[in-house]
Order: sequence, then structure tokens, then C-alpha cells
Amino acid sequence: MNPVTTGRTATWAMEQLVRALAEKGIADVPVRLATPDEVPAPDLADVPESYAVVRDGDEIVVVSNDETGLRCGVLELADRVAAGEDLAGTTSYAEQPAVPVRGVVRSFSSVDEDTPWFHDQQFWTEYLTWLAAARFNRFHLALGMQYNYGADRHGATDNYLCFVYPFLFDVDGYDVQAEGVGADEQKRNLDTLRFIAAESKRRGLKFQLGLWNHAYDYGRDSVHRYPITGISPDTHAEYCKAGIAKLLTECPDIDGLTFRVHYEGGIADHQHEIFWRAVFEGANSVGRPLEIDMHAKGVDQALLDAVDLPNLSPVLSAKYWAEHVGLPYHQASIRAKEAAKPIPPGHELKGITEFSRRFTRYGYGDFLREDRTVDLIFRVWPGTQKLLAWGDPAIAAGYGRLSTFGGSRGVDLCEPLFFKGRKGSGEVGKRDPYVREDLRLSDNREWTKYRYGYLLWGRLLYNPDAEPETWRRHLRSTYGEAAAHVEDALSPLSRILPLVTVVHGVGGSNNGYWPEAYLNLPISSRVESPHYAGDTDPPANWGGVSPFDPTTFYAIDEYVAAVASRSVSAKYTPLEVAAWIERLVDDGQQALARVRQTADQSDAQVRRVLIDLEILVRLGRFFAGKFRAAVDYSIFRTTEDVASLQSALRHYRAARDAYAEIPVLVEGVYQRDLRFGIETSEHGHWADRVPDMDVDLAALNEELREAAGTEPAAALLAAPVRPAAPGVEHTVPESFDRGRPVTLSLDVVDPDVIGATLHYRHVDQSKPWQQVPMELSGQTLSGTIDGDYTASTYPLMYFFSVQHRSGGQALYPGLAADLSNQPYVVLDSATVNG
Repeated sequence: MNPVTTGRTATWAMEQLVRALAEKGIADVPVRLATPDEVPAPDLADVPESYAVVRDGDEIVVVSNDETGLRCGVLELADRVAAGEDLAGTTSYAEQPAVPVRGVVRSFSSVDEDTPWFHDQQFWTEYLTWLAAARFNRFHLALGMQYNYGADRHGATDNYLCFVYPFLFDVDGYDVQAEGVGADEQKRNLDTLRFIAAESKRRGLKFQLGLWNHAYDYGRDSVHRYPITGISPDTHAEYCKAGIAKLLTECPDIDGLTFRVHYEGGIADHQHEIFWRAVFEGANSVGRPLEIDMHAKGVDQALLDAVDLPNLSPVLSAKYWAEHVGLPYHQASIRAKEAAKPIPPGHELKGITEFSRRFTRYGYGDFLREDRTVDLIFRVWPGTQKLLAWGDPAIAAGYGRLSTFGGSRGVDLCEPLFFKGRKGSGEVGKRDPYVREDLRLSDNREWTKYRYGYLLWGRLLYNPDAEPETWRRHLRSTYGEAAAHVEDALSPLSRILPLVTVVHGVGGSNNGYWPEAYLNLPISSRVESPHYAGDTDPPANWGGVSPFDPTTFYAIDEYVAAVASRSVSAKYTPLEVAAWIERLVDDGQQALARVRQTADQSDAQVRRVLIDLEILVRLGRFFAGKFRAAVDYSIFRTTEDVASLQSALRHYRAARDAYAEIPVLVEGVYQRDLRFGIETSEHGHWADRVPDMDVDLAALNEELREAAGTEPAAALLAAPVRPAAPGVEHTVPESFDRGRPVTLSLDVVDPDVIGATLHYRHVDQSKPWQQVPMELSGQTLSGTIDGDYTASTYPLMYFFSVQHRSGGQALYPGLAADLSNQPYVVLDSATVNG
């Protein structure tokens, strides 16, 4: 008996195919499973989770070296059957995964809102099946992620399952209890956890349990609903060591554990390795292989040494774009605010995370050395978008190409509605954000609104070049004749907020910045914004906000200063960003009109997506107008040109009015207080945001009244126009030799090109970019990175700014029209490639 073709995942997948055929009235199953030693499959890649479908006479054979590969192939056939295809016409084909780790994270954030789905076996059966069909291969259940010990302004109230052990069982030798949780409730919780883990594994999903908190008392003004008793600082580490060992013994289908190992997980940075060594020893003692995923923020060598145990495979999980969803590429640089700083006295709690290794907070930091001993994955956090429908194949495919950046292993995606009801803001029965009866999703089916998004992420992480039919089958079954128009509307409109996130980096934290329900940051220098002041450099207004990638994009005041000094570089400008957003809105709005003409609006899901598309149109208009208004205001501040202030007011009024249409659209649709936490920007409604815009507009009007009749100090010359094309071509070397110079060249194909600058650095976000002017010889521009710089264990990354005779500059490679590529080149050393 072949253990691959008869294992529980392969058997489960075949059950899904049999069911799909039966629903079409087909009793015979013309499909069998094989490994390549049984049935040759020349196109089968030698990569885990690859598969090939081959014809063997009248039979279709799915061939793979592993059960997850078989699952992918069999469920693809099942999906085709469900869409009405005749398998008799199946021809041979093969696929292989681009991204090894393709995960989804679901957070238990509220005892009031999340307990129903946690214990609902029907929910888990349907939900996990959809994740498997979308080709995810990891499911991460996060516990205790909703609080940030030592960083939240307040303590904790709803601490259910946060310090998890006493909610599941008693630990021998300790009398640690969660008050109000008896033995029956502990057993029910543990049984549910076992069920989730087993059902995940049955579907080929590695089960990752996230234990994001190890504080038993959140301190400050905490009033815990379930106080933890019987524990003290003296017994804390040893209790957790015993608790983790029991948890892993009681739940044998846990494949890995995720820990937040910096201070926000409840353990002070100072000498944190002592506590964590005890926990890691507890995990190691169980004697089976385990992945230990350490949230990368604040990780130092002491922690890496602490996890170095024989049964443990350590992985670091870094944030992709701070705590948000950005474009698919990784920041060319981090904000200046994230630079390392000396640890001042008295900061033992957070000294490493907030000071000496601050640059690890919101990106990959310095973890991507070629000689690293631990793997790295990325986690896409939910700050940008939590509520509205999303679906952009271009963005998802971009993540499929770029989630292995620097040799990393893949990505964990925080799903929609993440953190709903966090920090005690939840209410019984309020998990579903809809209040309109015809739109509500009862029986824990809120997730089904987002099926299309899950499908795009999973399938395009597996294969970013997948045929569009992969997702169009689902669109047709959901939206009928309007399917193509829904795709064409969602795609550009879903690109807007990731773009805004990248360029308007006003707050790295998901609980401080929510572009989807944007809390206004003022344009006027006379209006203060205490909410954003903590995570953006002063002045806390639109002009001063740094992009999350300040190497690729201009901040607004920075851009206007560059125009004034006639030193505009190749960076993308806020006016270009506004034009991109306007184009996306126009494309989406045209498709939206076609959706309205063709969709069956008696269908609840059609109505849901139509409402969300209308919201996204207004958000796009708002942000485009706000960028333009902020540039005009910055010009006014620089030149005292009243006409620029008048233009700022026109753009801002239009932006405000677009935003103010959203509350009208959603009246009686969504909850009036959408609660994803207790901070100002974590909850509320679009209607709550408009008064702040009016205050800002009033301040600008007052400035206009005062400025009437003044003469501008100096008019700004028009900024040079970016060339339509870079005018150069580049062949990327296969690799570089450490310690030897690397010469990079551009072939000039446009006679208007007069020069270029090579920009380069190590793939290390703690280091600055270097520049070298390139020399022109004939039709070739060349620049050299010296051997001292390449004598490093880091890969290199580089791009070019290309100067044209017209005065404009272009970035090469730069961003493509779909904003889903990487605007720089990453080059590995021959040590890795060879």
C-alpha cells in the first residue's frame, strides 16, 4: 500500500472529487492517484507539493511525490467538475508552487464574538475545505494576538484564551486557574483545539498554533474578566515550560508554534532569553519535530541561541509592510523613524524592540543574510483593510512572485474581519458587521463574503501565472453574467488602498491607522492631530508624512521642496500617485456600471459587493483629492501663492464630499460602530470622520482669508516631467562574487538619455543606500560596486535613476502599470547560486 496515495489528505481529496462527480450524476470516477515511481510524469517538478495530471489510457492519473501535491491536483479536477466541465477532455498538465509557505491567520480576539465559530464544527469543515481548495498549506490559529503588553495605553479586560494553558487544562504540580473556567469548559476548549488541528491536517494544512501572549496579568488598569491565579514571577517560566509540553502532548496534530517573543508578548526584552529558553525546552521535550515561528520584531542573537534545540526548527516571521497590506514588493527602505537608537536607562521592558533593534519592527530588518541559520517568512497584517470585499489578481500574483524575497519561505495572511471585537470591544452576536437583514451572514458564515479573496491569494501564491479560469469559475458561479465585470471592477479598486498605504505611511500599527475607514489627518498646519503624532514624525500633517518606502516615493513637503530647489529626483511624486488612483477609480467605476446593468441584484452577495465597490470608489476619490490638496497647500506654504491655497481648498472640498457620500451609502447596512478595538481609529464609522475634515477645511479657509491680497514670494517652476520610458535596457547578472567588484551596465536605447546613477545596498533594512554616478561609453552606462562592499554575507539590491536631456528622470526597473512588480533588482552571491 502506497502511504502517499492512501494517506488521510489524499483520501480526503478523493472524497471531494467523488462528491463533485456525484452531484453531477456521475458514478464512475475516472481518476486514480500515483507517485512517479508508479506512473512516470516527465513534467512533474522535483519540488514539494508539485503535481502532474497525465492520461493513462482512459484514466486520468494525478501524480505527485506527496499528499499535498495530490490534494492540489485532485481538487483542481473537482473544481472543474463542479463548473460543469467533462473530465473526458482533460489533457496532461503540471504545476508547482512558487511559494513554499502559503498561510492564513485567524485570530480569536473576543470571547463574545468568537466563541460561536470557535466551537462550530460545521464552520470549520466548510472553512478549512475552502482554504485547502484555494491551495493554502498552513492554517495559523492565533490566540492572545489582540493585546500588546506594555504598548497598549490601557490594560486588558477580555483575556479569554490569551494566557492559554489554564483555559485548556490543569498542569501537574501547579494550581494555576483562570477564574470562572471550570473543568468542563477546559475540556470543551481542548477538544475543540484538537478538532481544528486534526481537520486542518486532514486537508493538507499544517496546523500552526499562535501563542502570542505569555503575560498572565496585563498590568496598568486591567480588569480581567478571567483573572489568572496561582502563578507568580518566580513560577512563571517553569509553569509555561510544563504547560507547553502538556499542550503538545494533548494535541499531537500541532505542527508548529508561533510566539511573540518581544515585550508585547508579555516578557520584558531585558534577559528575555531566560524565559524563552524554558518555554523552548518544554516544546523540545515532547520529542517530535516542531516549527518555532518567532515574530521577528526585536529578535536578537540571544533568542536565536535559546531556540537552538534538536527537535525545533526556528523560523522568523517578519512584517511585510508594517502592520498593513501594501503593494507586493518589499520596502526599498524603511521610514527614518525606524532607525536604531541607543537604549536609554530605565527601558529594560522594551529596550531591544524600541531602541537597539528598532529597525526590525516593521520589515525584514537584518535577517536575510545568505548564511543565516533560520528561515524567514512574512506576515501580512490587517491594518489597511479589514471589512470590504477585495479581489485583485495582479496584486495577488505579485505576492506570489515576491513572497520568497531574499530566499524567504513565504507568507502568512491575516484574513478579513481580523481583530473584530478585540480588546473587550466585542458584543455577543455582533461578529457579522452587517445590520441589514437581507445582507446578514448568520451561522458563522461571515467569511463566505470573502471567498473570492481567499481564492485569489491561495491560488496565485501557489502559481502566480495560473490561468484566469482558475478564479473565473468561481466568479461565474457567484455572479453569473456579471462575473467578468465584477472582476474588472474589483481589480483596480482593490489596488487603491494598498497603494495609499505604501505612500501615506502615517502609522505602522494596525490599531493606529485604518485607511479603509480613514481617521482624518489634517492638511492645515494649524490643526493638531494627537492621534497620529505618536507614530509619525512632526509635523503631524499630510505634508510631513513619510511614505513607508521613502526611497521609492516622495513625501509631500519633500517633493515641493525638491521642486523649489530644482532638484527633483526619479522618486515617484504625490501627484503621480494621485493620477494613478484616479485612473484606478475611473477603470473601476466603468466596470461597476456594467455590473449594475448585468448582475442579479436580488442576490445578497451581489448587493454586498456592489456596496463595497461604491465605497472603494469614494475612498479613491478622497485619497486622490487629498494628495493633490496637500501638494497645493505645501506650495502655498513655500511660496505664499494664494492661488495654490485656493486650489488646495477645491481639491479638499471635492475629496471631503466624496468621503461624506460613504455614510449615506452604508446607512443601515453596516454596524454604526464597527469595532476592531478601542482606540479612536480602531472603531467607529465613516460618518464619525467627516467633522474632522470640516475642521481642517475651516482652518484652510481662515488661512485663505488672512492671505487675501498678498503677493507670492516666488513662483515655483514646473517640475520636470517623468519620461514615458526609461530609455535603457539592463541584463541582470547571474550572481556576484563576494569581495570582488560588481560592474552593472545599462544599454542606452533612447538618445535623450544623458546619464544615470546606480543606487545599491545590502538586503538589510538597517543600512542606507549607496550611490555611484555611472559613466557613459558609447551607448553603455556603467557603474561599479567595489569589492569592500560586496565582501558581505548579504545579497545586493539595486536600481537606477536615469537622467534625460529634458530634465526628467526615470526609475529603472521602476513600477509597472499594475503596480505589482519589484522596482529594484535583488542579486545573490555565487556562494548561494553556485
